[in-house]
Parts: sequence; C-alpha cells; structure tokens
Amino acid sequence: MKITDLLKKEGVALNQKAADQNAAIDVMVNLHDKVGNLNDKDAFKKDIEAREAKGSTAVGMGIAVPHAKSAAVKQAGLVAMTVPEGVDYKSPDGQPSNLLFMIAAPEGAADTHLEVLSKLMTMLMDQNFSKSLVEAKTADEFLGLIDAQEADRDKKEDAKAETAAAAAAGSAATKILAVTACPTGIAHTYMAAEALEQTAKDKGLSIKVETDGSGGAKNVLTAAEIKDADVIVIAADKNVEMGRFNGKKVIKASTADAIHRSEDLISRAVSGDVPVYQHSGSTAAADVATGNESVGRIIYKHLMEGVSHMLPFVIGGGILIALAFLLDDYSIDPSNFGSNTPIAAWFKSIGGVAFNFMLPILAGFIARSIADRPGLAVGFVGGALAASGATFATPDGGVPSAFLGALLAGFAAGYIVLGMKKVCEKLPDALEGIKPVLIYPLCGILIIGIVMCAINPIVGALNTWISNVLNGMSSGSTIVLGILLGAMMATDMGGPLNKAAYVFGTAALANQNETGFMIMAAVMIGGMVPPIAIALATIFFKKKFTANERKSGPVNFIMGLSFITEGAIPYAAADPLHVIPALMVGSGVAGALSMAFKCTLMAPHGGIFVFPVVGNVAMYLVSLVVGSAVGCLLLGVLKKNVEE
Repeated sequence: MKITDLLKKEGVALNQKAADQNAAIDVMVNLHDKVGNLNDKDAFKKDIEAREAKGSTAVGMGIAVPHAKSAAVKQAGLVAMTVPEGVDYKSPDGQPSNLLFMIAAPEGAADTHLEVLSKLMTMLMDQNFSKSLVEAKTADEFLGLIDAQEADRDKKEDAKAETAAAAAAGSAATKILAVTACPTGIAHTYMAAEALEQTAKDKGLSIKVETDGSGGAKNVLTAAEIKDADVIVIAADKNVEMGRFNGKKVIKASTADAIHRSEDLISRAVSGDVPVYQHSGSTAAADVATGNESVGRIIYKHLMEGVSHMLPFVIGGGILIALAFLLDDYSIDPSNFGSNTPIAAWFKSIGGVAFNFMLPILAGFIARSIADRPGLAVGFVGGALAASGATFATPDGGVPSAFLGALLAGFAAGYIVLGMKKVCEKLPDALEGIKPVLIYPLCGILIIGIVMCAINPIVGALNTWISNVLNGMSSGSTIVLGILLGAMMATDMGGPLNKAAYVFGTAALANQNETGFMIMAAVMIGGMVPPIAIALATIFFKKKFTANERKSGPVNFIMGLSFITEGAIPYAAADPLHVIPALMVGSGVAGALSMAFKCTLMAPHGGIFVFPVVGNVAMYLVSLVVGSAVGCLLLGVLKKNVEE
C-alpha cells in the first residue's frame, strides 16, 4: 500500500487560510467527510479535539499532524492542507504551522495502514521535502512529490540497513537501542524514531528503535540486544515497559526531544555519562523478557502493578468514608451511623463508589501486567466477580471472596489471556485485528466467569462453617473468642473470614446483652489494628517498605481509627505471607485484651467516632495501642528489607 492510496486528490486543499487551530480542523474534517472516510463527521471532530486536549499534535518545523482513532471513521484515510501564511497550531517551537495532515484511523480495525502513515511521518522530517509540498501549485503536483519521495525513501532503506550492520560490526562503536511511543501511537512515535535513526546514521552509529505504535510494538528489542546494548534511549510520552532495562544505562526523554534534539540525545548516549536505571514498582509482561528474574520476583512485580493502581481508590474512598462518620450524628440511629445526616450519607456514598473499584482495579492491573492490555478487561471482570460473590446459582451475588479472590482472579485472568494468545498464534493473519477486540475479551471473560463462579461457592460454604463454629464458641472462653475474632478481622479484610467475624459481631448486638456488646467491641478493634500497625511500621521500619508505601503509610492512621480495615489491603496484597500473619497476631492480641477488660460496644461501625459510647473506653484504647504495637513489631521482624 502506498501513501497515495490513503491520500486522494479530493482530500488535498492547497493555499488555504485559517484563522486559528479550530478553523484548520474544520477544513480537514470536511475533507475527510467529502472523500467518504467518515460515517459521523461531528463525532470524529470531537475525537480530534479530545486528542488535541491532551497536547498539540503540531511537531514543529511548520508541520502539524492531527489524528484520532475513532468509531466515527468508516475507512482509514489521510487528508492534507497547506497554509502558506501559517496558522497557530500551538506548536512546541512556537512557530506557525503551514503543512497539515489529518489522519483518520478506524477503531478496532486492522492496523496495516499505520505502517504507511508512519512512512509519511518520517518523510516529513526532510525539511526540503516539506517545503516543496507547501509550495505545490496543484493537488497532482502535491501527490507526485509524495510518490517520488516515497520511492526514494524505499531505496534508501536498504542502504540504511547496510550502514547499521557495518556500524554494529565495529567493536568500539556505541551500541544504542531506543523506544519511541506517543499516546495515540500514530505520528510522533514514528517521527521520533526517524530522527534518532537519521542522527545515528550520520554519526556512523548502530541503533535499533522499537516503535510502540497504535498497532502494537514493532521492531521489538530482544533480551539479547538489550543485554549487549551500551545505552537505551526512551523517547516516550506514555508509559513503556521499563522492567527489561533494569541495570542498563537509560536516557529518558519525550518524543518532542527526539524530534527536535536527537543530536543531543545521541551525543549524550555516546559520551557514556548516563545513569544506570534501577527498576522498581509497576511492571508488565515484557519484564520477563530478560529471563534473569526468579518466579517470586516476577509474581511480586505483577502484584505491585495491581496494588499501585488500587491504592488511590483505597485512600480516596477511605478518607471520604471517614469524613462521613466525622460529620454524622450517632444519636439519631446507631445502627445507621455514617448515613444518618444528608451530608454524611453523601460522603459515604461517594467514598463507597471509590471503594467498589478497589478489587476490579487490583485484579485488572495484575492481569494487564501479565498479559498486557488484552488482560485488562478480563481481570476487571474477575475482580468484580470476586467482590460480588457471584455463583452459578446466584449470578447477582452471594458471598464475596474479597481481596484474596481478586488476587486469584488477577493472576488467573492474566494467564488465561496468555494462553489464548498462544492458541491464537496459529490463526490466519487476516484475523489479527479481531483478536484484541473480540476473541480475547469474549473468551477471556467467559472463562474467568466460570472460574470465579466455581470459587465463590467454596467461599460461601467456608463462611457458613465459620459462623457455626463461632456460634458454638460464644458460650465458652471470651478471651479465646476475642483472639479468634480479632485475628479473623485481619486475615482477608472483606473476605469470608473477615465477613464471618463481622456478621457474627453484628448479630451478637441483637441479643442486647453484655456478651453481645463485648463481641462487637472485639470485632471492631480487630479491624482497626491492621491499618494502624501498617502506619506505625512505615515510620519505625522504613527499610521494610518502598518509597511509595512509606508515603501512603500515615493515611492508614485515619483509616484504622475509622475502622476501615481495607487500608491495609495494598500492603497485604504486596506481601501476604509476611504481612497477614503479623496483622493477625496484633489484632488477636487487641481482641483478647478487649474481652479481658470487658469492653463493650453498642454500634456496628464508626471506629474512634463511637468511642464515647464504648464501655470501659480507657482500657479499650489500651487494647488498641497494644495490639497495634504488637502488629507493628512483628511487621518489622517478619518483613524483609526492600530493594529500592
């Protein structure tokens, strides 16, 4: 396919005048509509404007390339206009744009056309060629210039490959790799790649550039190439897979830097004055490409990808719920504390909505880390099913498997999609475009639905059994019961153990006797300890936590005091084998002390905001402090130091 297969004579408007950016967009959208590329002109214009809102698509040197992938596009196409006097298109170099191309890419269609468009974008880096297009007198001349330049470029590609191979053969030459990526992956990605390749060629250097475009990564860097490289240049305006570059010299820049300052970037790479990149935090499937990491480390990275994205929902939603208790009036209806007044109900509702995203986000981004973008939808659904407790018999919801179920759903979804990718490798190339939009989401969601509907009934049966055991213990030792209830509240934080303990506590309130009130007090204090213990540990045992975990740690004081146990979930999810046992012991101690001191509570929720109605409140505070301190100390003992 040639560029002029996408750019028709009717789609070229020469010697135009445009008052501003909006006027230029109107002209080009109308050209697309005239050529027949659109099925909804207004919708396509909105998508173009949405892309411009993220940052101007002007690249400098008098060139602008507005573009959008849109459901309003009927067929891939390209239109062009020249504005000899120039138009202010908010270019990064501050200069007006006089050569504009608008790309219309259909949503969900095969991306073969993007390779053609990327060729045009790299051709425009030749300023003499761009100038000749602006000076063209007719549409035929304009298209002829493009055809001639394209043919000449194709001939030079072979020469470029030979030059790169010769440069790579020189042992003293700096071996450079690069990755370019922009949010839309249509224009800037390829222009940045062309600029880096051209500059390296001029200097007689070897370079390989991976382009993370709309059609997926092309020219992908291999583990062997990364190992042998002297330096990697990341010219990107969005996140790229960085884990594979751990321990290598890495230069980070924007696509604009690569387009306009490629010589500076290449010179810096050659100088060797580049910091060594140490990867931490989120990761993705490409992190395993090096093959040098243990299974445990890989699992941990996938966990952290989910946890890092979940944390804002936990913090934002948790604090809003805490505000609801602060602003409410307990005396109106103790059983409805947190929603008695309109303002409290509003805060609790908004916070609850944020909280409801927590488990789908956790599972979704674990799955994305394993299987890249196709895993995201499957993981989201798995996390939502873990939260709802859906089963084959009760698809609308039963007993939630909570965050442990969401963890399982995330990993299951990721590896389900990876398996489907392997199977689909044997499908014809003609079906490539429908894999991510049909095959992966449809089959993946169906399979994860079956998996979670099979798991949740097991959780329900466990919940029933636990409730029966607790009922049998209620007439025995209150201290042993306090230990058990406290530990259960810290085990899975919203899962079957936590929920069984909480339901048992609220049911005990209905008895309206001292034993029932003591049980509820032990349950609440057991749920308050985990976030507080986490917050203390991030202060006293800093080496046990990452920088992001330490920054978020103090927020857990608010959540713990508000009886929002979920504040501890990100930390438990990241290191369950060390964190959960420590929290269980701390909460068990607090529950036992609460029972021993015969502390009572007549409210089902509220944390510190209902302390005025707690019986023996002074010793209840002592129980909370001691349990939190024990949990904190055990975290310091059990957790390993993190590698920053």
